[in-house]
Amino acid sequence: MHSDDLSDWLHDHVFDSSSQAAEKSTRVVMWITFAMMLVEISTGWWYNSMALLADGWHMSSHAVAIGLSAFAYSAARRYARDPRFAFGTWKIEILGGFASAVFLLGVAAMMIFGSVERMFDPQPIHYKEAIIVAILGLGVNVVCAMILGRVHHDHGQGHDHGHGHEHGHGHHQDLNLKSAYIHVIADAATSVLAIVALIGGWVWGWSWLDPLMGVLGGVLVAVWAQGLIKETGKVLLDREMDHPVVEEIREAVETASASGDTKVTDLHVWRVGKKVYSCALTVVTHDRDLTPTMIRQAISIHEEIVHATIEIHVCPDPQT
Repeated sequence: MHSDDLSDWLHDHVFDSSSQAAEKSTRVVMWITFAMMLVEISTGWWYNSMALLADGWHMSSHAVAIGLSAFAYSAARRYARDPRFAFGTWKIEILGGFASAVFLLGVAAMMIFGSVERMFDPQPIHYKEAIIVAILGLGVNVVCAMILGRVHHDHGQGHDHGHGHEHGHGHHQDLNLKSAYIHVIADAATSVLAIVALIGGWVWGWSWLDPLMGVLGGVLVAVWAQGLIKETGKVLLDREMDHPVVEEIREAVETASASGDTKVTDLHVWRVGKKVYSCALTVVTHDRDLTPTMIRQAISIHEEIVHATIEIHVCPDPQT
């Protein structure tokens, strides 16, 4: 596939209706999250609730991170046909997801630090008012999760391939959308923890529960962030050689020759879209009739391979 054809193909397939829906949903959730962030931070400070304040600051980072996800979609779409991006702009979205995960780690550290500090310097809490705001925050988080969850579910469907295989295990996820979704779910989880802490303090006088839940929420967020960093980092660093399609390419190439005496000596596969790949390979063969075109035809049954660079070395002596 020529570079211009590859650029057009990536633009048409990467920025399909599902990507447009994801971009629109993240923008809506960003503004909802920003509005609720202002409410929670102001009321958490006013009512001296560390759990509520932590949830509010947590939500503030999510507003920024979800906004970053929306920006990543926009930037990837804007520069999709820019020839300076050799394999398209899809990794801008992955970079947005990675940055969001780093934001999550920062927020987790801030939540834990602030909560530990409050353990040693407790403050009076207006439990009743804080509980009302925390429940409102949870409701907003549930709505945002439903908005993103519907699109996230749609992205996970229909990734089977024409040659009868289906590569699951998260390889075709929209990691930018997933990062926004995790931010919202983390918000919901910390809201639940805040409500539990506030009720415990109001009903039984367990004031220590408020900062403790802040610590637990921070640890939970850190675990989610770590997982997302691993997933996005894997794509950014092109660590894709454990994907099933790698062995499928090798098998297709080594059976392309009628003589059956062909070996792939060097193979590199990397992702250039949610479910599309490029590869570069070197083949050693005794078949003088084997051509790059024949190899491309052999691997064309795997339609997720949209670009291939092929080098063939012919050995004159079958015994060497």
